[in-house]
Amino acid sequence: MKLDVCGGCNAKIGAGDLTGILKSLQIHKRNDVVVGFDGNEDAAIIKVTDDIGVVTSVDFFPPMVEDPYLFGKIAAANALSDLYAMGAEPISAMNLVCFPEGEDLGILEEILRGGAEVCKEAECTLTGGHSIHDAKIKYGLSVLGSVNLNRFYRNNTPESGDVLILTKPLGVSLLMSGYSIGEVKHEDYEKAVASMVRLNKESFDVLKNYDVHALTDVTGFSLLGHLSEMMEEYSAVLNSKDIKFLSGAKKAAEDFLFTAGGQRNRRAYSKNVNFEVNDFAMEEVLFDPQTSGGLLISVSSKDADELFDKLIENRIDASKIGNVVEKRDYKIYVR
Repeated sequence: MKLDVCGGCNAKIGAGDLTGILKSLQIHKRNDVVVGFDGNEDAAIIKVTDDIGVVTSVDFFPPMVEDPYLFGKIAAANALSDLYAMGAEPISAMNLVCFPEGEDLGILEEILRGGAEVCKEAECTLTGGHSIHDAKIKYGLSVLGSVNLNRFYRNNTPESGDVLILTKPLGVSLLMSGYSIGEVKHEDYEKAVASMVRLNKESFDVLKNYDVHALTDVTGFSLLGHLSEMMEEYSAVLNSKDIKFLSGAKKAAEDFLFTAGGQRNRRAYSKNVNFEVNDFAMEEVLFDPQTSGGLLISVSSKDADELFDKLIENRIDASKIGNVVEKRDYKIYVR
């Protein structure tokens, strides 16, 4: 299977390009749609009863790894992550497939096998899907979950004094791009793949027991992009030395192995960020698009240490990356 250097969430259309288009659309508003795309949320929530809602999302992209089985696992984990970010339990998923006519169908079988295994791990039932012929391979899932309408998470409701916790290291796209041209070590590539195939279910199962005020997953718009969306009414102060990077990611940035997605994120979100340290490679990792990235948690300070310890206890490579403060001139300060 041919690797696409713009695969994974690096293939996303830039946030700046999408914003104007979405604002121009005339959207019919239904009273039973509790959460739509107004606040750039991770998924939609539709009210079913006074207490129960269904959560829907969709995600697909071209491959960022050459192994079709691993690609299927990564794409499925990435799609399911939106449900966990809303506080939902996955129920069902449908395959979305674009596949070249005449290509080896064994590749498609391996992609679907990888996706099915991750859905099984998530206790999520595959119920079908849709496939078309296309010039390039693309795969993902349309996912559906259930949520308690009295206890779901939004991405923009942090509180001043909260501690910010990230559950996976950063740098996936830098490593995938560098590996595709032979500039990244194989062991660093393998660590990045291991991070991407891991479901955020484990992190969610821990955090749901604590006083979490806001939650999102860090994917194509980078840590700084998704944190910008979280900081609508507040600001965040990040401690750059506390943010975990995947092995080799910063070196890839130092070697100028930039990604198109990272540059789109820089253009879209740099106006929100005040860098108080002079480290361009570090900036690149913070703007790097993540595929199947971790959860970004805004948790009350009283629960932060215990939540963090529980994540580590469950072998989740989390980091306490900063704090939420009252609104300042910039949304994000990086120290």
